[in-house]
Amino acid sequence: MFCCLRTVRRLGLDKILLQCVLQARTLSGADAINALRPFYFAVHPDFFGQHPKEREVNENSLKRLNGYLENLQKPGFRSLKPTQLTFYVRETEPNSSNVQESFSASGFRAVSFTLRTRDLLSTVLDILNSCSLSTEHIQSLNVNSQPHKEAKSTVNRPIKWDKTYYSFTGFKDPEEELEQAQRVETTLISWLDDNGASAVKKLKKSLPLRKELERLKFELCNELQLSDIRWQRSWGIAHRCSQLHSLARLVQQRPEVLKNVKGRTVVFTDRSGMSAAGHIMLGTMDVHHHWTKIFERLPNYYKLQKRLLFLEDRISELLGGIQVIYIEELQPLLTLEEYYETLNSFYNKLRDSRLPFHPRSLRGLQMILESDRYAPSLHEFGHFMIPTVCDPAALQWFIFAKAQEARENLKRKEQMMITEKELIDTSTEKFSLDRLYKEPSVSSAQMIDCCKRLLEESLPYLQGMHLCISHFYSVLQDGDLCIPWNWKN
Repeated sequence: MFCCLRTVRRLGLDKILLQCVLQARTLSGADAINALRPFYFAVHPDFFGQHPKEREVNENSLKRLNGYLENLQKPGFRSLKPTQLTFYVRETEPNSSNVQESFSASGFRAVSFTLRTRDLLSTVLDILNSCSLSTEHIQSLNVNSQPHKEAKSTVNRPIKWDKTYYSFTGFKDPEEELEQAQRVETTLISWLDDNGASAVKKLKKSLPLRKELERLKFELCNELQLSDIRWQRSWGIAHRCSQLHSLARLVQQRPEVLKNVKGRTVVFTDRSGMSAAGHIMLGTMDVHHHWTKIFERLPNYYKLQKRLLFLEDRISELLGGIQVIYIEELQPLLTLEEYYETLNSFYNKLRDSRLPFHPRSLRGLQMILESDRYAPSLHEFGHFMIPTVCDPAALQWFIFAKAQEARENLKRKEQMMITEKELIDTSTEKFSLDRLYKEPSVSSAQMIDCCKRLLEESLPYLQGMHLCISHFYSVLQDGDLCIPWNWKN
Protein backbone atom coordinates (compact mmCIF):
# COMPACT_ATOMS: atom_id res chain seq x y z
CA MET A 1 0.00 0.00 0.00
CA PHE A 2 2.80 2.37 0.92
CA CYS A 3 4.48 1.70 -2.45
CA CYS A 4 1.27 2.67 -4.20
CA LEU A 5 1.07 5.84 -2.17
CA ARG A 6 4.65 6.77 -3.03
CA THR A 7 3.92 6.17 -6.71
CA VAL A 8 0.75 8.21 -6.68
CA ARG A 9 2.44 11.02 -4.81
CA ARG A 10 5.36 10.98 -7.29
CA LEU A 11 2.85 11.28 -10.12
CA GLY A 12 1.43 14.41 -8.54
CA LEU A 13 -1.31 13.26 -6.19
CA ASP A 14 -1.48 16.67 -4.58
CA LYS A 15 -2.32 18.23 -7.94
CA ILE A 16 -4.97 15.57 -8.63
CA LEU A 17 -6.52 16.23 -5.23
CA LEU A 18 -6.59 19.97 -5.88
CA GLN A 19 -8.28 19.44 -9.24
CA CYS A 20 -10.94 17.29 -7.60
CA VAL A 21 -11.60 19.93 -4.98
CA LEU A 22 -11.82 22.65 -7.59
CA GLN A 23 -14.28 20.61 -9.62
CA ALA A 24 -16.46 20.14 -6.55
CA ARG A 25 -16.49 23.89 -5.97
CA THR A 26 -18.57 24.66 -9.04
CA LEU A 27 -19.71 28.17 -8.10
CA SER A 28 -17.50 31.01 -9.39
CA GLY A 29 -16.86 34.27 -7.58
CA ALA A 30 -19.08 36.17 -10.01
CA ASP A 31 -21.84 33.57 -9.54
CA ALA A 32 -21.59 33.97 -5.77
CA ILE A 33 -22.04 37.74 -6.01
CA ASN A 34 -25.09 37.34 -8.24
CA ALA A 35 -26.56 34.68 -5.95
CA LEU A 36 -26.10 36.93 -2.90
CA ARG A 37 -27.84 39.95 -4.44
CA PRO A 38 -31.04 39.46 -2.37
CA PHE A 39 -28.86 39.28 0.74
CA TYR A 40 -26.90 42.43 -0.13
CA PHE A 41 -30.17 44.23 -0.81
CA ALA A 42 -31.54 43.20 2.60
CA VAL A 43 -28.47 44.22 4.63
CA HIS A 44 -26.79 46.99 2.60
CA PRO A 45 -25.67 49.78 4.99
CA ASP A 46 -27.04 52.52 2.70
CA PHE A 47 -30.58 51.38 3.56
CA PHE A 48 -29.88 51.95 7.27
CA GLY A 49 -28.83 55.61 6.95
CA GLN A 50 -31.16 56.76 9.74
CA HIS A 51 -30.14 53.93 12.07
CA PRO A 52 -26.42 54.33 12.88
CA LYS A 53 -26.08 51.29 15.17
CA GLU A 54 -27.59 48.85 12.66
CA ARG A 55 -25.65 50.42 9.81
CA GLU A 56 -22.35 50.10 11.65
CA VAL A 57 -22.94 46.44 12.54
CA ASN A 58 -23.78 45.59 8.91
CA GLU A 59 -20.77 47.49 7.56
CA ASN A 60 -18.38 45.63 9.84
CA SER A 61 -19.98 42.23 9.21
CA LEU A 62 -19.85 42.76 5.43
CA LYS A 63 -16.12 43.47 5.63
CA ARG A 64 -15.55 40.20 7.47
CA LEU A 65 -17.85 38.29 5.10
CA ASN A 66 -16.03 39.63 2.04
CA GLY A 67 -12.73 38.52 3.57
CA TYR A 68 -14.16 35.04 4.14
CA LEU A 69 -15.41 34.79 0.55
CA GLU A 70 -12.07 36.02 -0.82
CA ASN A 71 -10.17 33.39 1.16
CA LEU A 72 -12.47 30.66 -0.17
CA GLN A 73 -11.41 31.56 -3.70
CA LYS A 74 -7.68 31.55 -3.02
CA PRO A 75 -5.89 28.64 -4.74
CA GLY A 76 -4.81 25.87 -2.42
CA PHE A 77 -6.71 26.98 0.68
CA ARG A 78 -7.45 24.13 3.07
CA SER A 79 -9.74 25.40 5.79
CA LEU A 80 -10.97 28.57 7.46
CA LYS A 81 -11.67 29.35 11.06
CA PRO A 82 -15.40 29.51 11.85
CA THR A 83 -16.56 33.11 11.44
CA GLN A 84 -19.52 34.42 13.42
CA LEU A 85 -21.45 37.24 11.77
CA THR A 86 -24.39 39.40 12.80
CA PHE A 87 -26.59 41.35 10.37
CA TYR A 88 -29.66 43.50 10.72
CA VAL A 89 -32.05 42.37 7.99
CA ARG A 90 -34.97 44.29 6.53
CA GLU A 91 -38.03 43.10 4.57
CA THR A 92 -37.70 39.40 5.28
CA GLU A 93 -40.18 36.78 6.43
CA PRO A 94 -39.44 34.53 9.41
CA ASN A 95 -38.78 30.85 8.90
CA SER A 96 -37.82 27.92 11.04
CA SER A 97 -34.05 28.32 10.71
CA ASN A 98 -31.84 27.55 13.65
CA VAL A 99 -30.02 30.88 13.64
CA GLN A 100 -30.21 33.26 16.58
CA GLU A 101 -32.68 36.06 15.90
CA SER A 102 -33.73 39.16 17.81
CA PHE A 103 -35.16 42.55 16.96
CA SER A 104 -33.48 45.92 17.41
CA ALA A 105 -35.26 48.93 18.87
CA SER A 106 -35.84 50.16 15.32
CA GLY A 107 -37.66 46.96 14.39
CA PHE A 108 -35.02 45.35 12.16
CA ARG A 109 -34.42 41.63 12.56
CA ALA A 110 -30.97 40.79 13.95
CA VAL A 111 -29.59 37.52 12.58
CA SER A 112 -26.44 35.84 13.93
CA PHE A 113 -24.86 32.80 12.29
CA THR A 114 -21.48 31.10 12.03
CA LEU A 115 -19.84 30.21 8.71
CA ARG A 116 -17.99 26.89 8.76
CA THR A 117 -18.24 26.02 5.07
CA ARG A 118 -15.31 25.25 2.76
CA ASP A 119 -16.79 26.05 -0.65
CA LEU A 120 -18.58 29.01 -2.20
CA LEU A 121 -21.88 27.29 -2.90
CA SER A 122 -22.32 26.00 0.65
CA THR A 123 -21.42 29.44 1.99
CA VAL A 124 -23.93 31.22 -0.24
CA LEU A 125 -26.72 28.81 0.70
CA ASP A 126 -25.93 29.10 4.41
CA ILE A 127 -26.06 32.90 4.23
CA LEU A 128 -29.36 33.00 2.35
CA ASN A 129 -31.00 30.37 4.56
CA SER A 130 -29.78 32.04 7.74
CA CYS A 131 -31.39 35.32 6.68
CA SER A 132 -34.64 33.62 5.59
CA LEU A 133 -34.04 34.51 1.94
CA SER A 134 -35.05 32.43 -1.06
CA THR A 135 -32.50 30.12 -2.72
CA GLU A 136 -34.63 29.26 -5.78
CA HIS A 137 -32.73 31.64 -8.05
CA ILE A 138 -29.54 29.57 -7.57
CA GLN A 139 -31.06 26.87 -9.80
CA SER A 140 -30.67 29.22 -12.77
CA LEU A 141 -26.90 29.32 -12.22
CA ASN A 142 -26.62 25.67 -13.36
CA VAL A 143 -24.78 24.55 -10.26
CA ASN A 144 -25.40 21.74 -7.81
CA SER A 145 -27.67 23.31 -5.17
CA GLN A 146 -27.22 20.48 -2.65
CA PRO A 147 -23.58 20.81 -1.65
CA HIS A 148 -24.16 19.43 1.84
CA LYS A 149 -25.58 16.11 0.57
CA GLU A 150 -23.56 13.42 -1.11
CA ALA A 151 -24.51 13.12 -4.76
CA LYS A 152 -25.89 9.81 -6.00
CA SER A 153 -23.45 9.71 -8.88
CA THR A 154 -19.69 10.02 -8.60
CA VAL A 155 -19.53 13.15 -10.77
CA ASN A 156 -18.27 16.25 -8.88
CA ARG A 157 -18.12 14.29 -5.62
CA PRO A 158 -15.08 15.36 -3.54
CA ILE A 159 -12.65 12.56 -2.67
CA LYS A 160 -12.57 11.59 1.00
CA TRP A 161 -9.13 10.14 1.74
CA ASP A 162 -8.38 7.60 4.43
CA LYS A 163 -6.66 8.94 7.57
CA THR A 164 -3.55 6.86 6.72
CA TYR A 165 -3.05 9.04 3.63
CA TYR A 166 -2.61 12.17 5.76
CA SER A 167 -0.40 10.32 8.28
CA PHE A 168 1.91 9.05 5.54
CA THR A 169 2.09 12.11 3.27
CA GLY A 170 2.25 14.72 6.00
CA PHE A 171 -0.64 16.67 4.44
CA LYS A 172 -3.12 18.25 6.86
CA ASP A 173 -6.55 16.70 7.10
CA PRO A 174 -8.97 19.59 6.29
CA GLU A 175 -11.80 17.96 8.24
CA GLU A 176 -9.62 17.57 11.32
CA GLU A 177 -8.45 21.18 11.02
CA LEU A 178 -12.02 22.44 10.82
CA GLU A 179 -13.10 20.38 13.82
CA GLN A 180 -10.14 21.65 15.83
CA ALA A 181 -10.88 25.26 14.89
CA GLN A 182 -14.45 24.82 16.03
CA ARG A 183 -13.33 23.47 19.40
CA VAL A 184 -10.80 26.22 20.08
CA GLU A 185 -12.28 29.62 20.90
CA THR A 186 -10.33 32.68 19.75
CA THR A 187 -8.46 34.38 22.59
CA LEU A 188 -7.04 37.88 22.66
CA ILE A 189 -3.42 36.74 22.93
CA SER A 190 -3.69 34.17 20.13
CA TRP A 191 -5.44 36.63 17.84
CA LEU A 192 -2.82 39.32 18.46
CA ASP A 193 -0.10 36.74 17.79
CA ASP A 194 -1.69 35.89 14.43
CA ASN A 195 -2.59 39.42 13.32
CA GLY A 196 -0.18 41.80 15.06
CA ALA A 197 2.41 41.80 12.26
CA SER A 198 -0.23 42.46 9.59
CA ALA A 199 -1.64 45.37 11.60
CA VAL A 200 1.81 46.91 12.10
CA LYS A 201 2.51 46.69 8.37
CA LYS A 202 -0.78 48.37 7.46
CA LEU A 203 -0.34 51.03 10.14
CA LYS A 204 3.15 51.96 8.93
CA LYS A 205 1.86 52.20 5.37
CA SER A 206 -0.95 54.52 6.47
CA LEU A 207 1.22 56.90 8.56
CA PRO A 208 1.96 59.41 5.74
CA LEU A 209 -1.76 59.63 4.91
CA ARG A 210 -2.65 59.99 8.60
CA LYS A 211 -0.32 62.98 8.87
CA GLU A 212 -1.82 64.43 5.69
CA LEU A 213 -5.31 64.00 7.15
CA GLU A 214 -4.36 65.79 10.37
CA ARG A 215 -2.77 68.64 8.41
CA LEU A 216 -5.79 69.10 6.13
CA LYS A 217 -8.25 68.98 9.01
CA PHE A 218 -6.23 71.47 11.07
CA GLU A 219 -5.86 73.91 8.17
CA LEU A 220 -9.54 73.78 7.19
CA CYS A 221 -10.75 74.16 10.78
CA ASN A 222 -8.49 77.19 11.22
CA GLU A 223 -9.29 78.82 7.89
CA LEU A 224 -13.06 78.36 8.20
CA GLN A 225 -13.09 78.70 12.02
CA LEU A 226 -14.92 75.40 12.32
CA SER A 227 -15.59 73.73 15.65
CA ASP A 228 -14.78 70.28 14.23
CA ILE A 229 -14.77 68.04 11.14
CA ARG A 230 -16.22 64.56 11.53
CA TRP A 231 -17.25 61.48 9.55
CA GLN A 232 -20.47 59.57 10.09
CA ARG A 233 -19.10 56.32 8.73
CA SER A 234 -15.80 54.48 9.23
CA TRP A 235 -14.24 55.41 5.88
CA GLY A 236 -10.54 54.72 5.36
CA ILE A 237 -7.85 57.38 5.75
CA ALA A 238 -7.39 57.77 1.97
CA HIS A 239 -11.13 58.30 1.50
CA ARG A 240 -11.21 60.94 4.23
CA CYS A 241 -8.22 62.78 2.75
CA SER A 242 -9.97 62.85 -0.61
CA GLN A 243 -13.06 64.41 0.97
CA LEU A 244 -11.00 67.10 2.72
CA HIS A 245 -9.12 67.87 -0.52
CA SER A 246 -12.49 68.31 -2.21
CA LEU A 247 -13.67 70.73 0.48
CA ALA A 248 -10.36 72.63 0.27
CA ARG A 249 -10.84 73.08 -3.50
CA LEU A 250 -14.31 74.50 -2.90
CA VAL A 251 -12.84 76.95 -0.35
CA GLN A 252 -10.37 78.14 -3.00
CA GLN A 253 -12.95 78.38 -5.78
CA ARG A 254 -15.92 79.81 -3.85
CA PRO A 255 -14.70 81.31 -0.55
CA GLU A 256 -17.72 83.65 -0.34
CA VAL A 257 -20.23 80.81 0.14
CA LEU A 258 -18.46 79.59 3.29
CA LYS A 259 -18.70 82.84 5.23
CA ASN A 260 -21.45 81.50 7.54
CA VAL A 261 -19.75 78.34 8.85
CA LYS A 262 -17.93 79.90 11.80
CA GLY A 263 -18.25 77.83 14.97
CA ARG A 264 -20.02 74.96 13.21
CA THR A 265 -19.18 71.27 12.82
CA VAL A 266 -18.94 69.74 9.34
CA VAL A 267 -19.92 66.08 9.03
CA PHE A 268 -19.19 64.01 5.92
CA THR A 269 -22.09 61.63 5.48
CA ASP A 270 -24.45 60.18 2.84
CA ARG A 271 -26.62 63.23 2.25
CA SER A 272 -26.23 67.00 2.33
CA GLY A 273 -28.10 69.42 4.56
CA MET A 274 -28.15 70.28 8.26
CA SER A 275 -28.53 67.60 10.89
CA ALA A 276 -30.90 67.64 13.85
CA ALA A 277 -27.86 68.37 16.03
CA GLY A 278 -27.12 71.51 14.01
CA HIS A 279 -24.12 70.13 12.09
CA ILE A 280 -23.48 70.88 8.42
CA MET A 281 -23.79 67.61 6.48
CA LEU A 282 -21.85 67.18 3.23
CA GLY A 283 -22.88 64.17 1.15
CA THR A 284 -19.82 62.31 -0.08
CA MET A 285 -21.57 61.38 -3.32
CA ASP A 286 -22.58 64.98 -4.04
CA VAL A 287 -20.60 67.36 -6.24
CA HIS A 288 -19.46 70.88 -5.39
CA HIS A 289 -22.66 72.30 -6.83
CA HIS A 290 -24.74 70.55 -4.15
CA TRP A 291 -22.34 71.54 -1.37
CA THR A 292 -22.45 75.15 -2.56
CA LYS A 293 -26.26 75.16 -2.32
CA ILE A 294 -26.09 73.89 1.28
CA PHE A 295 -23.64 76.62 2.30
CA GLU A 296 -25.83 79.25 0.61
CA ARG A 297 -28.88 78.01 2.54
CA LEU A 298 -27.19 78.22 5.95
CA PRO A 299 -28.95 81.48 7.00
CA ASN A 300 -32.33 79.76 6.44
CA TYR A 301 -31.16 76.69 8.35
CA TYR A 302 -30.13 78.87 11.27
CA LYS A 303 -33.60 80.45 11.36
CA LEU A 304 -35.23 77.01 11.37
CA GLN A 305 -32.87 75.93 14.15
CA LYS A 306 -34.05 78.84 16.32
CA ARG A 307 -37.65 77.80 15.76
CA LEU A 308 -36.71 74.23 16.67
CA LEU A 309 -35.08 75.34 19.95
CA PHE A 310 -38.21 77.37 20.77
CA LEU A 311 -40.33 74.27 20.13
CA GLU A 312 -38.15 72.23 22.49
CA ASP A 313 -38.64 74.87 25.18
CA ARG A 314 -42.41 74.81 24.71
CA ILE A 315 -42.50 71.01 25.06
CA SER A 316 -40.36 71.30 28.18
CA GLU A 317 -42.84 73.75 29.73
CA LEU A 318 -45.76 71.42 29.06
CA LEU A 319 -43.90 68.49 30.66
CA GLY A 320 -42.89 70.11 33.94
CA GLY A 321 -39.47 71.35 32.87
CA ILE A 322 -38.03 68.10 31.48
CA GLN A 323 -35.32 68.90 28.91
CA VAL A 324 -35.75 67.72 25.31
CA ILE A 325 -32.39 66.58 23.90
CA TYR A 326 -31.07 64.93 20.74
CA ILE A 327 -28.29 62.32 21.15
CA GLU A 328 -26.41 61.63 17.91
CA GLU A 329 -24.95 58.29 19.06
CA LEU A 330 -28.33 56.83 20.04
CA GLN A 331 -30.82 58.34 17.61
CA PRO A 332 -31.32 58.02 13.85
CA LEU A 333 -29.53 60.56 11.70
CA LEU A 334 -32.24 63.14 10.99
CA THR A 335 -32.13 66.36 9.03
CA LEU A 336 -33.13 69.59 10.74
CA GLU A 337 -36.40 69.61 8.76
CA GLU A 338 -37.27 66.03 9.74
CA TYR A 339 -36.58 66.65 13.41
CA TYR A 340 -38.59 69.87 13.40
CA GLU A 341 -41.61 68.03 11.98
CA THR A 342 -41.25 65.35 14.68
CA LEU A 343 -41.12 67.97 17.44
CA ASN A 344 -44.01 69.97 15.99
CA SER A 345 -46.28 66.90 15.75
CA PHE A 346 -45.49 65.91 19.34
CA TYR A 347 -45.98 69.46 20.62
CA ASN A 348 -49.43 69.75 19.03
CA LYS A 349 -50.51 66.48 20.65
CA LEU A 350 -49.27 67.61 24.08
CA ARG A 351 -50.87 71.02 23.78
CA ASP A 352 -54.26 69.53 22.98
CA SER A 353 -54.09 67.00 25.83
CA ARG A 354 -53.37 69.62 28.56
CA LEU A 355 -51.49 67.26 30.87
CA PRO A 356 -51.44 68.49 34.51
CA PHE A 357 -47.66 68.60 35.11
CA HIS A 358 -46.58 70.92 37.92
CA PRO A 359 -44.28 73.66 36.55
CA ARG A 360 -40.58 72.84 36.97
CA SER A 361 -41.40 69.60 38.85
CA LEU A 362 -39.25 67.58 36.40
CA ARG A 363 -36.34 69.99 36.02
CA GLY A 364 -33.01 68.17 35.68
CA LEU A 365 -34.54 65.26 33.79
CA GLN A 366 -34.04 64.60 30.06
CA MET A 367 -35.98 63.00 27.22
CA ILE A 368 -35.47 62.12 23.57
CA LEU A 369 -38.18 61.67 20.95
CA GLU A 370 -38.26 58.53 18.82
CA SER A 371 -40.54 57.87 15.86
CA ASP A 372 -39.88 54.10 15.69
CA ARG A 373 -41.11 53.16 19.19
CA TYR A 374 -44.60 52.59 20.56
CA ALA A 375 -43.99 52.45 24.32
CA PRO A 376 -41.96 54.84 26.53
CA SER A 377 -38.84 53.53 28.25
CA LEU A 378 -36.02 54.70 30.49
CA HIS A 379 -32.42 54.47 29.26
CA GLU A 380 -29.64 53.26 31.54
CA PHE A 381 -28.12 56.75 31.26
CA GLY A 382 -31.26 58.33 32.77
CA HIS A 383 -33.01 59.93 29.80
CA PHE A 384 -36.58 59.02 28.85
CA MET A 385 -37.13 57.61 25.36
CA ILE A 386 -40.56 58.83 24.34
CA PRO A 387 -42.40 57.66 21.19
CA THR A 388 -43.97 60.44 19.15
CA VAL A 389 -47.18 58.37 19.03
CA CYS A 390 -47.27 57.80 22.78
CA ASP A 391 -50.65 58.29 24.48
CA PRO A 392 -50.37 61.45 26.66
CA ALA A 393 -52.04 59.83 29.68
CA ALA A 394 -49.69 56.81 29.51
CA LEU A 395 -46.76 59.19 29.09
CA GLN A 396 -47.71 61.12 32.22
CA TRP A 397 -48.02 57.96 34.32
CA PHE A 398 -44.71 56.57 33.06
CA ILE A 399 -42.72 59.75 33.75
CA PHE A 400 -44.15 60.10 37.28
CA ALA A 401 -43.42 56.43 38.04
CA LYS A 402 -39.84 56.53 36.73
CA ALA A 403 -38.74 60.07 37.72
CA GLN A 404 -36.70 59.04 40.78
CA GLU A 405 -35.04 56.16 38.95
CA ALA A 406 -34.18 58.54 36.11
CA ARG A 407 -32.43 60.94 38.51
CA GLU A 408 -30.42 58.08 39.98
CA ASN A 409 -29.42 56.89 36.50
CA LEU A 410 -28.28 60.39 35.53
CA LYS A 411 -25.99 60.53 38.57
CA ARG A 412 -24.65 57.07 37.74
CA LYS A 413 -24.05 58.20 34.16
CA GLU A 414 -21.86 61.11 35.29
CA GLN A 415 -19.72 58.82 37.41
CA MET A 416 -19.57 56.22 34.64
CA MET A 417 -18.34 58.77 32.09
CA ILE A 418 -15.57 59.87 34.49
CA THR A 419 -14.56 56.26 35.14
CA GLU A 420 -14.56 55.44 31.42
CA LYS A 421 -12.29 58.38 30.57
CA GLU A 422 -9.88 57.53 33.39
CA LEU A 423 -9.64 53.90 32.26
CA ILE A 424 -9.09 54.91 28.62
CA ASP A 425 -6.29 57.28 29.65
CA THR A 426 -4.69 54.67 31.95
CA SER A 427 -4.89 51.93 29.29
CA THR A 428 -3.48 54.21 26.60
CA GLU A 429 -0.53 55.07 28.83
CA LYS A 430 0.16 51.52 30.07
CA PHE A 431 0.21 49.94 26.61
CA SER A 432 1.79 52.99 24.87
CA LEU A 433 -1.13 53.07 22.45
CA ASP A 434 -1.24 55.79 19.84
CA ARG A 435 -5.04 55.79 20.16
CA LEU A 436 -7.72 53.90 22.09
CA TYR A 437 -11.35 54.37 21.10
CA LYS A 438 -14.65 52.50 20.85
CA GLU A 439 -17.38 52.08 18.28
CA PRO A 440 -20.62 53.97 19.01
CA SER A 441 -22.47 50.69 19.50
CA VAL A 442 -20.24 49.82 22.49
CA SER A 443 -21.75 51.15 25.72
CA SER A 444 -19.78 52.87 28.49
CA ALA A 445 -20.41 49.91 30.79
CA GLN A 446 -18.94 47.54 28.19
CA MET A 447 -15.95 49.84 27.61
CA ILE A 448 -15.26 50.04 31.36
CA ASP A 449 -15.39 46.26 31.71
CA CYS A 450 -13.09 45.81 28.71
CA CYS A 451 -10.46 48.32 29.93
CA LYS A 452 -10.42 46.89 33.47
CA ARG A 453 -9.61 43.43 32.11
CA LEU A 454 -7.05 44.79 29.63
CA LEU A 455 -5.15 46.49 32.46
CA GLU A 456 -4.68 43.09 34.12
CA GLU A 457 -2.80 41.82 31.05
CA SER A 458 0.70 42.32 29.67
CA LEU A 459 0.27 43.17 25.97
CA PRO A 460 3.52 44.40 24.38
CA TYR A 461 1.95 43.86 20.92
CA LEU A 462 -0.13 47.01 21.38
CA GLN A 463 2.71 49.52 21.60
CA GLY A 464 2.17 52.34 19.12
CA MET A 465 -1.04 50.81 17.75
CA HIS A 466 -4.56 52.16 17.21
CA LEU A 467 -6.95 49.99 19.23
CA CYS A 468 -10.70 50.01 18.62
CA ILE A 469 -13.07 48.32 21.08
CA SER A 470 -15.78 46.68 19.02
CA HIS A 471 -17.90 43.51 18.92
CA PHE A 472 -15.51 41.36 16.86
CA TYR A 473 -11.86 40.79 15.90
CA SER A 474 -10.62 42.57 12.79
CA VAL A 475 -7.66 44.45 11.30
CA LEU A 476 -8.91 47.53 9.46
CA GLN A 477 -7.41 48.62 6.16
CA ASP A 478 -5.29 51.32 7.82
CA GLY A 479 -3.93 49.07 10.56
CA ASP A 480 -6.38 49.73 13.40
CA LEU A 481 -6.85 46.67 15.61
CA CYS A 482 -10.47 45.85 16.48
CA ILE A 483 -11.16 43.57 19.41
CA PRO A 484 -14.50 42.61 21.00
CA TRP A 485 -15.23 44.30 24.31
CA ASN A 486 -15.90 40.87 25.86
CA TRP A 487 -12.65 39.29 24.60
CA LYS A 488 -11.52 35.97 26.10
CA ASN A 489 -8.15 35.23 27.72
